[in-house]
Amino acid sequence: MTQQTQPNEVDPLSNQGNSQLSERIQEIVAMVQSVASDCNGDTQNLLTLLRTLETLHRQIRCEMFEPSLPNTRNTLYQILKEIEETGGWPYIERMKLQQFLKHFSLATTNNNVADNS
Repeated sequence: MTQQTQPNEVDPLSNQGNSQLSERIQEIVAMVQSVASDCNGDTQNLLTLLRTLETLHRQIRCEMFEPSLPNTRNTLYQILKEIEETGGWPYIERMKLQQFLKHFSLATTNNNVADNS
């Protein structure tokens, strides 16, 4: 499987200057995609995977990325400019409760229709 980006999303690996790092990240992407695929639609396992990725994201951000930020305005500006130019701030979106309930409602409706048939 290859990494897929949304139409307006920048591929975070396309601008990597360090090809060794890029290759290692590609390996991680392939491994995560493989684990997700192995879950084969198992909601609990997929939720566990998403929670694990969110925890890892938070850990890297808080314990490694934030402390590595520069303490001068000019250098900080350069970092922020690069972040903006290469795809923005990394963010792991949580499913909104409304979306979850909508999926639940559709599944319940479909089950009721199937039961009445």
